[in-house]
Amino acid sequence: MTKSNKISNKKELSPEQREELLRALKARFEKNMNRHEGLGWAKVQAKLEANTEKLWSLNEMERTGGEPDVVGHDQKTGEYVFYDCSAESPKGRTSVCYDREGLDSRKEFKPKNTAMDMAAAMGIELLTEEEYQELQKFGNFDTKTSSWVKTPSDIRKLGGSLYCDRRYGRVFVGHNGAQSYYSARAFRGSLRV
Repeated sequence: MTKSNKISNKKELSPEQREELLRALKARFEKNMNRHEGLGWAKVQAKLEANTEKLWSLNEMERTGGEPDVVGHDQKTGEYVFYDCSAESPKGRTSVCYDREGLDSRKEFKPKNTAMDMAAAMGIELLTEEEYQELQKFGNFDTKTSSWVKTPSDIRKLGGSLYCDRRYGRVFVGHNGAQSYYSARAFRGSLRV
């Protein structure tokens, strides 16, 4: 195989894609300062530009409708924490069951993918129940949809998986079999940069 025929598995954006994503992230950052009080965009951008693979993951979050934004800064590691902040569960990630085991257990009408597999391919983590509760402090999310959240192993071993949503002015945690999927349920992710 010649050098020019090699397929690249590098997760990298073109300069145009990088500029477009950084513009979108900066605009969202400046529009939603309540999510990251005391943080400045210049430092976030410098971190992003130094980490092209994480920038690619953020682009995947953006491309699938997640509208990622900074929601925190880890003082110990220096990392910025991004969550999907779209008003409703990301549209480009709906109709997925929880994980591969759930998908494989379905006899018919299998979805095309799983939340855990999609998140891994994107280089992100599903929000935990605690992170989902934190997200809800910044606004009203998932008032018409729901989002799979990372399910503790003891629940998963029993065949269940968890999702969260906001109804009637409060946040609820629900459960389903990991094999179930719905057109109004996707997943929200987090990324540390």
